[in-house]
Amino acid sequence: MDRGLISSLAFWAEAGVDFAYADAPVDRLKPVERKALAPRTPISSAAPAPSARAEPDVSAAVASARALAAQALTLTELQAAIAAFDGCPLKHQGARQAVFARGRPDAPVMVIGEGPGAEEDKQGEPFVGRAGQLLDKMLAAAGLDGQVFITNTVFWRPPDNRTPTPMEQAVCAPFVERAIALVRPRLLLLAGGAAAKGMLQRTEGILTLRGQWFAWTAHDGALSLPALATLHPAFLLRQPLGKKKAWQDLMMLAARLEETSA
Repeated sequence: MDRGLISSLAFWAEAGVDFAYADAPVDRLKPVERKALAPRTPISSAAPAPSARAEPDVSAAVASARALAAQALTLTELQAAIAAFDGCPLKHQGARQAVFARGRPDAPVMVIGEGPGAEEDKQGEPFVGRAGQLLDKMLAAAGLDGQVFITNTVFWRPPDNRTPTPMEQAVCAPFVERAIALVRPRLLLLAGGAAAKGMLQRTEGILTLRGQWFAWTAHDGALSLPALATLHPAFLLRQPLGKKKAWQDLMMLAARLEETSA
């Protein structure tokens, strides 16, 4: 017997190998012929991602809101129409009541925020909590006291004071447009990122949008107004350093209002 084979067998025996799994030897050093892998089937870009969720169809609710809003000839009638409207999901998610507006009904400036909070839901008026008190002080300091009509993009408090969704804003938009048409302000002040993005149909954040004039246009194109985005007073309560930027925005608003009055 070959000495190399005897040595190899002795090595494996000492290692504890005492059983052969096959009768024929296998050359482990022989090059293996590798088969080409089959090409992967490309994933169609048109196929939706598994986690993607389709937005609910709110076209019927928007159409209903638009019809109700068009029938309102006064702000009082519009407030009643909003209270009777059942198409916004927020109405059925714990809100106590519809929160419409407060302020001068023929104001030259309309302030539009995001949505009611807990105190607004309780009292039935927008911007009456701490953020609203700060807003009133800032408006008064800028010489705009008694010059504003205040409302929101949605009229029911979102659960846990979360930001209203674009879908919820879209359902309420016909009522907001009707309020603008009835008040006939000369300027719009959009408070907060959700209000600015919803009203202007923009995707940028509020720190990018603020301090700039945009053109807001109604759904039917019948009305267009200059709109200025600014920081929400609730944000200023959390980030007081932002008050300087908000004050600059109000100065821009006051100056533009003076120009339109001349």
